[in-house]
Amino acid sequence: MVRRGSSVRVRLRASVDFSLTDEQRDFVAAIRDFCSRECGTQAQREELTNGYAEAHNDALYRKMAELGWLGVTIPDEFGGSDGGMLEACLFMEETSRGLAPIGGYATTLIVAGATQRFGTDDQKRDLLGGIARGEVEAIAMTEPEAGSDVGSLTTAAERVDGGFVIRGQKVFCSNARIARHILVVCRTTKGEDKHQGLSMIWIPTDAPNLRIDPIATMGGRETAHLYLDEVEAPESAVLGEVDQGWTQLMAGLNVERLILAATMLGIGERAFDDALSYVKERMVGRPIGSFQALQHRLADLATQLEAARLLTYWVASKVDEDPDRMLPREASMVKLFATETAQKAALEGMQMMGGYGYSSEYDMERLVRATLVSTIYGGTSEIQRNIIAKTLGL
Repeated sequence: MVRRGSSVRVRLRASVDFSLTDEQRDFVAAIRDFCSRECGTQAQREELTNGYAEAHNDALYRKMAELGWLGVTIPDEFGGSDGGMLEACLFMEETSRGLAPIGGYATTLIVAGATQRFGTDDQKRDLLGGIARGEVEAIAMTEPEAGSDVGSLTTAAERVDGGFVIRGQKVFCSNARIARHILVVCRTTKGEDKHQGLSMIWIPTDAPNLRIDPIATMGGRETAHLYLDEVEAPESAVLGEVDQGWTQLMAGLNVERLILAATMLGIGERAFDDALSYVKERMVGRPIGSFQALQHRLADLATQLEAARLLTYWVASKVDEDPDRMLPREASMVKLFATETAQKAALEGMQMMGGYGYSSEYDMERLVRATLVSTIYGGTSEIQRNIIAKTLGL
C-alpha cells in the first residue's frame, strides 16, 4: 500500500500458505503406500470386504492402529498421536482414495471428539485409549420420526436409583454392529423447548435389552435399527452433563461435517483418477480422452475437486486454530460442496466409462453408491443450504 503525498512507502503483503509440512507429506505418502500394498487390487478389496458385503475390515483397521494412525487426534496421554483435524482429514482423504475398507472410522472420530470435549478422565482413558488401539464406536441420534430435526426425538432415559433406564428406538445408526459402545442421544427431561432436556449416554453394544437390526442399503449393511427396551445405564455412562446434550451436539457439528467432507473428497478423487485412467486407455480408433467433450468434463471436475480439497484443508485449519469455535457457515459449506462434488465426479465417471462404469468389474459403480448417500447423512444438502442462508441474514 502506498500513501500518496508522503515519502514513506508501506507495502503490506498477505500470504496464505496451503502447503503441507514435510511431516504431513510423509504421513500422506505412508498412507498411500500402505493402501497400495494392503488393498490396492480388486482381489484384495474383495477378500477384505467379504465380496463387498462389509464396509469395515477389523484386521486392516488394527494394523493402522499399530501404526498410530487411528489416534491421530487423540492426546498422547491416552495413547494417541496428539495431532489435529488437518492430519485426520489427510488420513480420511487418502484412505478413501485408496479404497481402504475402514468404514468404522468416521463415526469413531465423531465420538472421539465428543469424548475429548466432555468426557471424564476415566471415560477418556477407556474410550480414547480403545479408539487408538482399534476399537470402533458409534453414535445414535436419528429416529423414525426425528431425522434432521434432532430435537423431536422421543427415546427417553428415565432416572432410577444409580442411573437410567432407556426406552425407545433409533434408526440409521452407522457401525452399530461393529462398535464397542453406542453413544445414545436421548431425552432425560421434557419441557417446552424441545432442544432442552437431551443427554448423551453410553451403552455397550452387548447391553441386555438392546437389539441391533442391520438395514440393507445400496451400500451394504453398515447402518442399523436400534431397539432399546428398558436398557439400563449407570450414572457414570453420561457423557458431559445431564440435559445438556443439545449444546454438546452443536459443539461437534463442525467436526462431523468436516469428517464427511474429507471422506467424500477422497472418494471423489478416486472416481476422477479411475475415469481419467479409463479415457486415456479406452480406444475408438484413438483414446476417447482425446475428444474435447470429455476433456472439458474432466477439466471441470479437476477444478472442482481442487476447490473441495482447499476448502476442506481450510476448514480443518480453522478447527485446529480454535477447536471450541463454532463454524456453522464454513462447516456447512465444506460438507455441501465436497459431497456434491464427489457425487458429480462419480456420476460423470460412470457416464464416461459407459457400460463398464455400471459393471462390478470396475470400482466406479461402488463409488457412485458411496457418494449418493453422502448428500443425505450428516445433514442433507438442503439443510446445509438453509444453514448457510441463515448466516447470510436470510
